[in-house]
Amino acid sequence: MKMKSVALRDMKTGFSDYITQAQKDYILITKHGKPAAIVWGVEGRDLEDIFYMTNRAFWTTMRKRRSQKSMPWNSAKRELGL
Repeated sequence: MKMKSVALRDMKTGFSDYITQAQKDYILITKHGKPAAIVWGVEGRDLEDIFYMTNRAFWTTMRKRRSQKSMPWNSAKRELGL
C-alpha cells in the first residue's frame, strides 16, 4: 500500500473521493504541514477485525505475551478465571 499526503483544507472539499482512494492507499492528512491523521480504508472488513487491528491495548498485550516463553497451566487457568 502507498501513502498519499493531503492537506486538511483539501480533504474537506474532496472527502468522498479520498474515502474511495483510501480503500487502495493510506491517506495522510496534514494540518499546517504536520501529520494529523491517517485515513485507512476498511471496506469489506469485519467490525471485530477493525477493532483488534486498531486497538493499542490489544497489541500491547500481544507483544507482552509473545515475549514470554510460556505460562504455567495453573497461572493460565487463574488468569482466565477457570
